Amino acid sequence: MTEKATVEVSEIHWLMDMFQSVDVGLVVLDREYKIQVWNGFMENHSGLLPYEVRDKSLFEAFPNLDKEWLLQKTDPVFVLKNRAFTIWEQHAHIFKFKNYRPITSVAPFMYQNATFIPLTNTTGDVTHLCIIIYDVTDVAISKIELQEVNKELQRLSRTDRLTNLNNRGYWEECLQREFLRQRRGHSVSSLLIFDIDHFKKVNDTYGHAGGDEAILHLAKILKKSLRETDIGGRYGGEEYAVILTGTQAKDAYVFAERLRIMVEKSIVSYNEFEFQFTISLGIAEYTDELNSHQNWIEVADSALYKAKVGGRNRVEIYAHPDKSEAKED
Repeated sequence: MTEKATVEVSEIHWLMDMFQSVDVGLVVLDREYKIQVWNGFMENHSGLLPYEVRDKSLFEAFPNLDKEWLLQKTDPVFVLKNRAFTIWEQHAHIFKFKNYRPITSVAPFMYQNATFIPLTNTTGDVTHLCIIIYDVTDVAISKIELQEVNKELQRLSRTDRLTNLNNRGYWEECLQREFLRQRRGHSVSSLLIFDIDHFKKVNDTYGHAGGDEAILHLAKILKKSLRETDIGGRYGGEEYAVILTGTQAKDAYVFAERLRIMVEKSIVSYNEFEFQFTISLGIAEYTDELNSHQNWIEVADSALYKAKVGGRNRVEIYAHPDKSEAKED
């Protein structure tokens, strides 16, 4: 063997060694999607030796592949002779390999990025397709965990710590959006505001911790009463507010009266004490006469005040002034 031939054989040996040991998956398919090349990465993660898959259809060897999606990615590569790419955020994996990385063991399967490369013959025709598989599980899990942390921080920024209801800031943002939606759509919604009667007496008798227990007790009853479309929040102190979407005042009254009775009949257990309390509630249905979401709060609050003056433990609906009466005035 000549020296030149020896060098060429050595180079081929190095290339084959690199091909087998490189930490990416390399798969070569012919135009019928039969496997022609299967490197060490693919062997290690699939458990299939190259001779076991060679000349087998990719979709027969791996029946769980998303065939329709994969063909959408690979067919244009054959036709247009252009590379294509996919990332785990678009499609978590092509091959459903188990994840063995110790740092990201929470992920059951490997997240993958992939590159699709057209392989041409001497005349420039695409005869084969090379798929390069990258294991990006560590990156994917880090990003997912960061997104979860940010989501939780966002939730906490919107949540009242004691009651786990929406806090005042976020709840008022929701009310403002609902007000603007009503302005555009002229549908129907009602606002309910209520608070604990004689709350100072509760604090004086059972201490602030007992008062907090009463606030939390009321929040639990409220949460059980809310529909999916209702938006409840702690407005401040012992005061709560609920946006009842798609609800007329008369139906809001039914909701409020049911809530009032449930609270009146319930018992708060705190340390060795047991006590009861009542609530007063005010309702204001949306009308176009309201000029802002703050104005909506004001009229609901005036209904709550009327309930207080009227003896407490009752529900009052705000009576919007009639247009004709307003003109006469």
